[in-house]
Formats: sequence, C-alpha cells, structure tokens
Amino acid sequence: MSKKTCNVPDCGEDSFQTVPSDLASKVFTFTEKSTTVHLCRTHYKEYKKGTKKERELKRMDWK
Repeated sequence: MSKKTCNVPDCGEDSFQTVPSDLASKVFTFTEKSTTVHLCRTHYKEYKKGTKKERELKRMDWK
C-alpha cells in the first residue's frame, strides 16, 4: 500500500487526515479537482482553524 501525501501545493509530507474538498478549498487552493483531499498534520491544523465556523454550523443542523 502506497503512502498518500499532502495535496497542498509545495508540500510533500505524509497524509494525516482526509477532508472534504469543498471545505478545504476555502482555506487552500488546489490544482486538481476531487471530492476529498489529503492533508498533513500541519495543514490539517490550518484547515481546522480556517473552517471552524462552517463546521460549527454544520453540527447545529444534526439535531
């Protein structure tokens, strides 16, 4: 099984988490289109900080 790498341009670190591309594209710019993107640990932290409000709103709709 091959290791996945971070999809953020100019980053070659190993993938830590896979996230939906529609939310990740609000924080990062990607060259290729897909439904999910792989992020390294550093970029995952940036993603969480950048999409905190959107994710909170999504959780409110769960009830």
